[in-house]
Amino acid sequence: MRALQVFGHQSLATVCLGIFSSSLSISPDRSQFFKFESVSLSCEVQGNSTGWRVVRNTLRGIVSKCNTDWGKQQGSSCNVSLIPSHSGVYWCESESGEHSNAVNITVHDGAVILESPALPVTEGDSVTLRCRYQVTPSNLTADFYKDGSLIRKETTREMTIPAVSESDEGLYKCTNSEEESPESWMTVTGENMDDAPIFIFIYSYSIPLLDCVYCYTVGTRSISISLHDNICYLCVCDQ
Repeated sequence: MRALQVFGHQSLATVCLGIFSSSLSISPDRSQFFKFESVSLSCEVQGNSTGWRVVRNTLRGIVSKCNTDWGKQQGSSCNVSLIPSHSGVYWCESESGEHSNAVNITVHDGAVILESPALPVTEGDSVTLRCRYQVTPSNLTADFYKDGSLIRKETTREMTIPAVSESDEGLYKCTNSEEESPESWMTVTGENMDDAPIFIFIYSYSIPLLDCVYCYTVGTRSISISLHDNICYLCVCDQ
C-alpha cells in the first residue's frame, strides 16, 4: 500500500489528506508566480493563533520560517516578494510542532505561467485556468495540457471548467507558440467532504507511510489511516 505519488515541477510529492486544527490560506490563490510578484500567506487557526508561523521547504530542501531571511511576518501572516529560489512547499507550524495543510508555490523566471488554484477546489465549482504572459504575444492562442495530454486550445488565453469533478484532478500546464508554463497540480475534493476538517498536505520530499494497515471508502476515494509524530493522516490509496 502506498500513497498516491505525484510528479510535480522538479520534485516528487506525496499527497495526503490530513486532519489539522489550522489551515494555510494564500492570496492570490494560485500556484505559479512571476519573479518579483507578491503573495500573502496566512495561518487561520481554530482558537488562539499566537505562536503560529509560516514555514517553507524550498526545492533545495532548506526548511525555514518566515521573517528569517525571507518574508515579512505580520501577526500570523507572512508577506513575500517572490524570487525563483522561493519555489517550494509552504505551511503553518505552531511552537509545539503542529502543522496545517500546505501549498506548492512555483516562482518562474520565464515568459509564461499558468494561473490555477493552489488550494483544493470543490466538486461542482466553476474553475478557470489562465495562461499568463510577461509580455503579450502577437498570437494569443494557448494550449492547455492535463497529465501531459493536450485537452483544449483557446484563443482567449483561459479555459473554464463549468463544474469540476474528480476526473479533472491532475497536473496542468499551458503553452503558446514560443514557451510553456511550469506544471501545477489541481486537487478536487468531494461535495460530501465540505464540512470536514480535511486539507491537502503536500510534502516536497518522500517519507515512509507508517501504519497504513487498511483501506476504506470516503465518498469516491479509497483512503487509509496513518499516524506520524502524533498527527493523523488520511492517505489516498493506490487504485
